[in-house]
Amino acid sequence: MRALHHLDLWVGDPVVAAAEWGWLLGELEWDVSDDGRSWAHPDGTYLFMERSPDQVDAPFDRMRAGINHLAFTVEDRTLLDRMRAESSSHGWHELFADRYPHAGGDQHTALYLESSEGFEVEIVLAG
Repeated sequence: MRALHHLDLWVGDPVVAAAEWGWLLGELEWDVSDDGRSWAHPDGTYLFMERSPDQVDAPFDRMRAGINHLAFTVEDRTLLDRMRAESSSHGWHELFADRYPHAGGDQHTALYLESSEGFEVEIVLAG
């Protein structure tokens, strides 16, 4: 059984968000659905993206109460380095670039990225 069933991500601009998240999740080997609004991991966990009519039009702030960031794992340092090199051309901004790849500590290898809407993602080298 998987630990997480799904994530429902509300976004301001679904077209921009789908391009940004689509690249990132594709690199992490998540499969995109036919409608381009959800991605599934091989373990069955999925992420659904939408602009809901119920959402409040205010900028996202990960520093407020709520989820601060999502962390994904990769098995290959080469992939981590490649994602770092390519991220800005896909709408992502690198966080803590001056401390890459150990911004989380000497024993923690990870890449920290922020989407154009301010969503933070941590990509952790497993092992």
